[in-house]
Amino acid sequence: MSAPIEAAILQVNIVSLQGEIYSGKALRVAAPALLGEVGIHPRHAPMLTPLKEGEVRILTPGNTLELIYVSGGLLEVQPTLVTILADTAARAKGSDQAAATEARRLTAEAMQHLDRLTAHDRAYAELLVSIAEMMAERERLRKRRRW
Repeated sequence: MSAPIEAAILQVNIVSLQGEIYSGKALRVAAPALLGEVGIHPRHAPMLTPLKEGEVRILTPGNTLELIYVSGGLLEVQPTLVTILADTAARAKGSDQAAATEARRLTAEAMQHLDRLTAHDRAYAELLVSIAEMMAERERLRKRRRW
């Protein structure tokens, strides 16, 4: 009798160069795919797609919403497994502003270790930080969060 319940749950794993960002169960996931946002439910068809910068929203079995900012990467979907390999990721700890701040810190840290970045790469990284900050401000101004 527990098999149908288990089949309605996704395992979600999000990793970046910094390590594992999130690992847990989910009822559904929304992610910023390159061609538009995708919604993933249990038993979703297998899929592999690139991600753009944005917010991954994870609805847990306890009906809490986990927010994780990614700066790009790959999304792999299997019927009961969602894996995100993110370029850079930051988990929101209470607010979107915290996620934006963490994304900025991680980007600055990565830029210090990569001495061969071109001016274009640096400008792109700074743009990603600005986008994260704008997203955080937009969410803070919203009174209600919709799925």
